[in-house]
Amino acid sequence: MREFELDIAAGRIRGLRNGGNGPKVLALHGWLDNAASFVPLAAHLADLDLVAPDLPGHGRSDHLPPGTEYTFAGALHNVLDIADALGWERFALLGHSMGAGIASLVAAGCPQRVERLVAIEALGALPESAERTTARLREAVSATRGLRGKRLRVFVDPQPAVRARMQANALSEPVARLLVERGLADVDGGHTWSSDPRLTVPTMVRMTDAQVDDLVAGIECPTRVIYADPPQPYLPEPDRSRRARLLPRGDLTVLPGGHHLHMENPRDVAAAIGRFFHG
Repeated sequence: MREFELDIAAGRIRGLRNGGNGPKVLALHGWLDNAASFVPLAAHLADLDLVAPDLPGHGRSDHLPPGTEYTFAGALHNVLDIADALGWERFALLGHSMGAGIASLVAAGCPQRVERLVAIEALGALPESAERTTARLREAVSATRGLRGKRLRVFVDPQPAVRARMQANALSEPVARLLVERGLADVDGGHTWSSDPRLTVPTMVRMTDAQVDDLVAGIECPTRVIYADPPQPYLPEPDRSRRARLLPRGDLTVLPGGHHLHMENPRDVAAAIGRFFHG
């Protein structure tokens, strides 16, 4: 994959593109990951025009301006702005984790532009009970105010950062290194995470279960959902499979692996995707 960059309203976006001649596919990575998330999978999808941006605040892309917040509504428009900058009126979406959640919103909110969707390890959005609305709001406000003046950890060399990602996400060393090499910025004395610290603030308001169900049921395009087994604690069974069945034109594949199975087992995930993007 080769580097690219483009400008949208939110700032400069950088990422990776494989340059295939097939269907146009925008690949959206997970929370605190970056475009390198799709490097292993791209090797098995060479026939696609696969574009993997570093979403705002991640990897090598610009952070959002001071005083602004990272929201799913904002992310939806960022994705559409990226597609506009690429000159893509119609395109498919491939998302992992947070990226799959954002892709779900784009597919539901702008169906006339999304041809197909592959959602890996997420669908719709993470719900919250209505009774947790105030508590979540307070947590988000407190976390936001607490970031002021906070200093980032400096790594003298990248290896401790690689180990940190391995432990945090149960990743193998090669996979963690891919993400870390794109996710560090050079500073005096070493390296720091390049991601915007504001990304660690809890989402201020989440949808309820009923709202997420309605969102998923509103995804009109053909959709393939790929989940890992065992499930993540925040994507428990039977909820995740029940929600996938709400898709009007969807199917579900469950593969053995961890949350980053598209990186650890790219051949199996590519086989599950198959010719789906070709219609």
